[in-house]
Amino acid sequence: MDKERESLGSRLGFILLSAGCAIGIGNVWKFPWMAGQHGGGLFVVTYLAFLLMLGVPLLTMEFAAGRAARRSIATMHAALTPQRRLWALHGWLGIAGCWLLMMFYTTVAGWMILYFAKSAHGAFAGLDPAGVSQAFEACLASPGQQLGAAVAVSVAGFAVCACGLRSGLERITKWLMLALLALMAVLAVHSICLEGGAEGIAFYLKPSLASPGAGGTATMIVAAMNQAFFTLSLGIGSMAIFGSYIGRERTLAGEAINVALLDTAVAFLAGFIIFPACSAFNVRPDSGPSLIFVTLPNVFNSMPAGRLWGTAFFAFMSAAAFTTVLAVFENLIACLREKTGWTRQRAAFACGIAMPVLSAPCALGFNILKDIHPLGGSSTILDLEDSLVSDLALPIGALAFALYCTRSWGWGWNGFIAEANTGSGTRFPPCLRTLATWFIPIAIIVILVAGLYSRFNHLHP
Repeated sequence: MDKERESLGSRLGFILLSAGCAIGIGNVWKFPWMAGQHGGGLFVVTYLAFLLMLGVPLLTMEFAAGRAARRSIATMHAALTPQRRLWALHGWLGIAGCWLLMMFYTTVAGWMILYFAKSAHGAFAGLDPAGVSQAFEACLASPGQQLGAAVAVSVAGFAVCACGLRSGLERITKWLMLALLALMAVLAVHSICLEGGAEGIAFYLKPSLASPGAGGTATMIVAAMNQAFFTLSLGIGSMAIFGSYIGRERTLAGEAINVALLDTAVAFLAGFIIFPACSAFNVRPDSGPSLIFVTLPNVFNSMPAGRLWGTAFFAFMSAAAFTTVLAVFENLIACLREKTGWTRQRAAFACGIAMPVLSAPCALGFNILKDIHPLGGSSTILDLEDSLVSDLALPIGALAFALYCTRSWGWGWNGFIAEANTGSGTRFPPCLRTLATWFIPIAIIVILVAGLYSRFNHLHP
């Protein structure tokens, strides 16, 4: 099996693919408005601290388990610890988490592509704020647009993956990532140069103990820890798969740091796009998810050449979304191949048929199925699927990785540290064993409980 396993063509390809998985809509969309809600600079500094203490070690664990096993999460535990069969449940959780994630992520990625097309066509030009809001509602209310966009994302994603690891996934992701970074740089420079944008930059970068946000310091700390955890898509094996495709020439802590830095740089740049624009046009930076689909189109309408800048922004958002789709689709294909022995093309075809069917309830949950409220109140099918992934699959999966790599009844600390530190480069310090063994699992449990509490409290205020 190892001899037949595909491998990535370069170290750069590995870093860009892993970062592409981490860099998604939540990364460039959620980070800026989370910073806006929790006091700007103070949140950013706290987030960076937790990224080093929580995100990088967990990412190193995923890479190490994948590389040591040369398998996806579906069969990874059987290869590393065949005598401990209960760990296979973690594999099934990872598979389920990846499918659930894509069942709603393809819909949201479709929104970005629809907004890109609408911006390019001038659909928002001349509309007042109420008109932009109505345009978004009309987009959601159209079954054809919602389902068509989700199907297009699914078909395109699996078609790329079917072309092969190097000639399809690695090649396309490299170009998408380069385009994403170039677009971000152009948009950030333009936003920073707007008259009145300096105040937004100061809010974003200057930490202030007097401004932890409306929820207070404790809420800000939990939010920063939560963002540092979720930004790297940890827990469901979407990173372990890329560890299984690389050689043992480099240590894995250094590679995890590189991926985390690139992921953070993109999130950070997103703030330079959004906060100066909010300041220049008197827009609240803490307006939440509506910032992307309602507020920013209004901002673009107020700018000279706003149609051009709006189109560029949603092209960037589409690229960010599609890199994540490709990375998780690759994991789904690898899991199916290992379970069935199928070829890449056959597995991609099967997944390409199943995904649009499974994505349909979410895509139709804003129109035909809008009267279904699975979590009560005004909740949608997307809310249910997002809750299952964000509140359960990701934190429970990450907790399982942390325990698997540090406990004797799992793979164990010795197995993990030996694999992580094989090769040249930055080594994972053995002195961090206490942090990895105790702080990380406790932090994940806090994230798990806080997420469930927040979700329940939101639904039942």
